[in-house]
Amino acid sequence: MRLRLPEERPAEPPTGYKIARPVLSQDGTRAGFTGVSLGGTLPYGVLADASCAYGLRHRAPHRRCDCGFHCVHERAVAEGLLCTTEHRGAVLLHVTVLGAYIRFERGFRYARQRVRTATVGPCACGATAVALADAGWGRPGWRGLGAACAGCVRGRTSLSLAAFARLAGEGLRVVAGEGRPADAFGVPELVAEAALLQARLDWFQTQLARLGQGREGGATAQG
Repeated sequence: MRLRLPEERPAEPPTGYKIARPVLSQDGTRAGFTGVSLGGTLPYGVLADASCAYGLRHRAPHRRCDCGFHCVHERAVAEGLLCTTEHRGAVLLHVTVLGAYIRFERGFRYARQRVRTATVGPCACGATAVALADAGWGRPGWRGLGAACAGCVRGRTSLSLAAFARLAGEGLRVVAGEGRPADAFGVPELVAEAALLQARLDWFQTQLARLGQGREGGATAQG
């Protein structure tokens, strides 16, 4: 006799937590995330359907496969994953579990999800992040992003937290640490945007000054 898993029909879609890495498309028109383990080569948007990472044609999640999106029930468990060396650059996602799912003791494996909130940790220097900047890694057609403060952005490709949220769409909220959602665009967010622009301007002015000094030195030597 074939055993069947018990079916659940919740009044509201369940929610959970996971970690992921933010990414930006090569042409700068799309923003999304990529997983940190299975399926890490497949970037996904805020609202996305899972597919089998092994290329099999069955629907995810399949009982005899480990495909599908994954999340845990408790925020603290997901935050604990951010302590590991290989996951320090990831962000914390609060997601809504949609479609078919399989419940486990610590979380879900499921077919569809909506990312509700992305919480960005501090910059590598320890300061509060105001942007997501080129992290020096990527996937074909996608640049990996990491948390950055205004002073550490410099000339790297970057998006403010609010700009990343707008580009990702679907009502995504982006939060810096324990701060307020960046897409609220109140005074703190405008100050953060201004600081980011000022940091870029300072970097460009420094580069222009160096170029000017180089040209003056060359002219003196020729004279």
